[in-house]
Amino acid sequence: MSDRTTQDVVDQLHDSEESRGAQQNRRSDWARRVLIGAGALTFTAAVAAAGLLAWQVKQHHDLESAGIAALDTARNYAVTLTSVDDGNIDENFEQVLDGATGEFRDIYGQSSAQLRQALVDNAAVSRGTVVDAAVKTVTADEVEVLIFIDQSISNRIDPGPRIDRSRISMTMERIDGRWLASKVDVK
Repeated sequence: MSDRTTQDVVDQLHDSEESRGAQQNRRSDWARRVLIGAGALTFTAAVAAAGLLAWQVKQHHDLESAGIAALDTARNYAVTLTSVDDGNIDENFEQVLDGATGEFRDIYGQSSAQLRQALVDNAAVSRGTVVDAAVKTVTADEVEVLIFIDQSISNRIDPGPRIDRSRISMTMERIDGRWLASKVDVK
């Protein structure tokens, strides 16, 4: 019986070693699965973070581009708005209306007949020069700019040109891909 007992003990030890080996294999498989899952999760998080960062960079670039485009248009428009020659006044008024929208276009359109007559009667000439300009606020479709302008003015009563220095706060709106002045406040 002692042989059987020894054999049973040997078999038990052998079974126990196999059992431990199987447990170690299960632990090893589980650890491998956890590592693969953690790696996949880390990779997914990195891709999501990169996507978010790319989106933020694009948003910033789009706003910066909108600000630059609107500011450039506003600078040119301020010159159009402050430059008048009684010899081509109708062309100037058309250019002003072409660059305007909304409330400003309505107001300018309503007052342009009286303004035109006063300019013609006085043989008024003015030339606007942008001294400085900056973006005040910016969204994708609306940009507020501040423009400092010198305007050389002469007329029949005062033929010697005088310089008026003005600040213009202008709101530019993107409409059908064009930047147009919707509000103009001259100070």
